[in-house]
Amino acid sequence: MKRKACEVTDPEKIEKILSKATIGHMATTDLDGYPYITPVNFVSYQGNIYFHCALTGEKLDNITRNAKVGFQVDIPLAYLDSQFSNDGSPCKLHQFYHCVVIRGTARVVDDTQLKIDALNALVEKHEAGRSLKKVHEGMPEYKTCAVVEIHPERISAKSDLAQGKPENVRTALAEYFKKRNWPKDMETIKEMGM
Repeated sequence: MKRKACEVTDPEKIEKILSKATIGHMATTDLDGYPYITPVNFVSYQGNIYFHCALTGEKLDNITRNAKVGFQVDIPLAYLDSQFSNDGSPCKLHQFYHCVVIRGTARVVDDTQLKIDALNALVEKHEAGRSLKKVHEGMPEYKTCAVVEIHPERISAKSDLAQGKPENVRTALAEYFKKRNWPKDMETIKEMGM
């Protein structure tokens, strides 16, 4: 990673990003060798990524031909607009964010209990705090969906929070975000540790 100050290597911090993000993007390779990128609702569960999908489709065809996939999530934070810079330079515009990139292998889950557990973990993530029925094998919806598991082989993560910048610049950014108070500004200040 070029910007080492932004690199995230702590597994707990990586898991925190994965647990906060709700949409991931899986890249497979199509019949013609092109990347095919699909957004999916997902859950990180027991060290793997899981999502559900239809029983047939292009992403499953691609996984059958080539199980190597890419998977990416990001959490956008504050956007630094031109008003922060005294000279209004467009080259100083910036987006703060967290992201995780996974290279791994994908497969359709054929174990009934793992499929049920992954679906329940997915529901729990996206419906946290709500009382819902548990997914079980007898549900009609259970029978009409597939669950895909992505087993990570390499993971890289990054949090762009003005690390490596002088403290006076970080303080100025925090003060600017606090005064501006756009969506994500307060969250960014907190994530910066300011």
